[in-house]
Amino acid sequence: MLPLRRVFSAATALIIVLLLVSCSGSSPTTLPADFTLTATPSTVNLTAGSAGQVVTVNASAVNGFNGTIPITIGGLPTGVTASPSTLTLAAGAQATTTLTAASTATVGTASVTFTGSTGSLTHIATVTANISAPAVPVPDFTLTVSPAAITAVAGGTAGQVSVRADAVNGLTGTVAVAIVGVPAGVTASPTSLVLTPGTAQTVTFTASAAAVASNSNLTFTATSGSLSHTGTAALTVQSTLITVAPDVTTYHYNVRRDGVNAQETILTPANVNANTFGKLNFLTVDGKVDAEPLFLANLTVGGALHNTLFVATEHGSVYAFDADTGVVLWQKSVIPTGEVPSDDHGCNQITSEIGITSTPVIDRTYGAHGGLFTVSMSKETNGTYHQRLHALDITTGAEIAATPTEITATYPGAGPYSSGGVVTFNPGLYAERAALLLQNGSLVLAFTSHCDGGQYTGWMMAYNETTLQQTSVLNLTPNGSMGAIWMAGDGVAADASGNLYVLVGNGTFDTTLVNGFPQSGDYGNGMLKLSNTAGKLAITDYFEAYNTVANSNADLDLGSGGEVLFDATDAAATVHHLIVGAGKDRSIYVADRDNLGKFNPSNLAPDSNLYQQIDGQLTGGVFSTPVVFNGTLYYSASGDALKAFPLTNAKLATTPASRSAITYGFPGTTPAVSANGTANGIVWALQSATSGPNVLHAYDPTNLANEFYNSNQAAASRDAFGNGNKFITPLVVNGKVYVGTTNGVAVFGLLPK
Repeated sequence: MLPLRRVFSAATALIIVLLLVSCSGSSPTTLPADFTLTATPSTVNLTAGSAGQVVTVNASAVNGFNGTIPITIGGLPTGVTASPSTLTLAAGAQATTTLTAASTATVGTASVTFTGSTGSLTHIATVTANISAPAVPVPDFTLTVSPAAITAVAGGTAGQVSVRADAVNGLTGTVAVAIVGVPAGVTASPTSLVLTPGTAQTVTFTASAAAVASNSNLTFTATSGSLSHTGTAALTVQSTLITVAPDVTTYHYNVRRDGVNAQETILTPANVNANTFGKLNFLTVDGKVDAEPLFLANLTVGGALHNTLFVATEHGSVYAFDADTGVVLWQKSVIPTGEVPSDDHGCNQITSEIGITSTPVIDRTYGAHGGLFTVSMSKETNGTYHQRLHALDITTGAEIAATPTEITATYPGAGPYSSGGVVTFNPGLYAERAALLLQNGSLVLAFTSHCDGGQYTGWMMAYNETTLQQTSVLNLTPNGSMGAIWMAGDGVAADASGNLYVLVGNGTFDTTLVNGFPQSGDYGNGMLKLSNTAGKLAITDYFEAYNTVANSNADLDLGSGGEVLFDATDAAATVHHLIVGAGKDRSIYVADRDNLGKFNPSNLAPDSNLYQQIDGQLTGGVFSTPVVFNGTLYYSASGDALKAFPLTNAKLATTPASRSAITYGFPGTTPAVSANGTANGIVWALQSATSGPNVLHAYDPTNLANEFYNSNQAAASRDAFGNGNKFITPLVVNGKVYVGTTNGVAVFGLLPK
């Protein structure tokens, strides 16, 4: 222990020192303002000739520094640049520059300096730059296998695949291709390939007569040294040519327009689902497809048998596709040189061009090989419009002798475009929208207007199939106006006795009757029955609602939708020959074809002169055509569900028995039915708005609330197929569903296993 006196003395001395300091009056020493400088990352790796790397320079203030700091960049090796090459920082801020090595840059390591100087202050941050030689491109190749799906028929048509390798990064040499997955009974020729990059080779797959029907995936494995790529194609083997598949030669399968293919043996409720059914192909064409595609089985084209799909476009072309592979067999433009498809006349019903709108009709017995009949619309550069009737050879697309025929007409009357008691057909005012009818050697045409524009009337014409010469003209409003044939793309219908039926749009109706018929021959907004004896058209019966004039004035025309003919048997075993149609007034009109009912102005709704009328069950106007299957009528209005009205004792139920879960926006949906006889029925319907994507639906006909499939169900938009058109109906035949779109036809069917 220290002595007490020594401890006291030390403490006293310390106190004295502290007192002296505190009383001296001098200030503490002030430290100078400064900054620090850093650069990140501390190391950059640059490849000559490749993208650069960003360096961030940061300045931090010390002791209240608040000036700006110019930064110079030094130490850059030859071929390395900084962008920007100088920086200016405020205290506490940062800036970036990109260091890039040109392809000629010196390979090695360098110290890149970032020097910040202001006044007497200088600080340096350093980044190490490692510059490596340019990357050497690795030689490679791509492999293309097309088409994605082919068909081989046992003992018949072979399927062909094109295989092509293309060099990448200077690949030299050849590419060997091995083929696996070829099913029993099928041979590949050649069995393997040696490809020169840039040159395609074809492999032909031929099924023997004993080959079994199957679906398989072919795998093409291509190798070059250590490089390997694969491609695939789906192969469908058909055991025979499809002798059971029906030809579809006219709109909605038949001249009754009932929309039923009762010979479908492949598609069933058991296999139409998202796991086994979906989009197989897309057939691209040169314009909108407003017409329903048509189908012929076992047609010889180019010396080989093909199931053939015929597609007409608004650009004025007709295509023949192999319906199984999607290969184009031929294409024919029916627009003459020096002309173009018609413009749309400012009407969005058919837009933006008008070439071929209506569904053609086919006669396999016509001429040397069979004929396809179609109507085109075109325009000269001077503004002159033309409508023409064509007959095309179904095996080549060539115009058959004496065609095309210019469509002209006159008819007695005092309506628009009349002179001296004769009305003249003005081709620019009309479009041939209704599907063509071929009946007993007579081609029947019906014309619509462009919206309600212009002074138009209602025209029907008949032409001799053999000569394509006009045999008859009928104007449905010769002394009035309007009354065109719309019918949502449906065709003039015909019964077994040769009578024709058509629905007429809003227009003049003469309420003064002579022997029950309008005295001036004007039948606007009606349901008509016509004879066509020896190609001469004549009205034999009609139905007009009691309020037809008011409906026409309000644009509530009956003819906005299409008609269907069907027969029904009542409890007394009496067969009733019926026709059904509906339009914008939302009523379903069922008429007896043996007595349509004519006009009774004293009626109050419903019309007592009509066989049956159903009101209040459609929530929108009708711009579609119904179907009738197994004693049930399926109808869709705009903005409404698809609804099923069963028939009992030859009368429709007054309320639907089932309905779809979704509603169909404008224009509603025109369904189709596939079935094997009365079994395995499927109701097919399209959401087909022109401003939104197509969606294909498949329903249980016994309960529309039960949906088998829709094209939105598969993941990753597997079955998406573009925007829709107006008035499109699906074609279902031979295990496939064909749907017209704005630029082609989507093909659906059973997916390869």
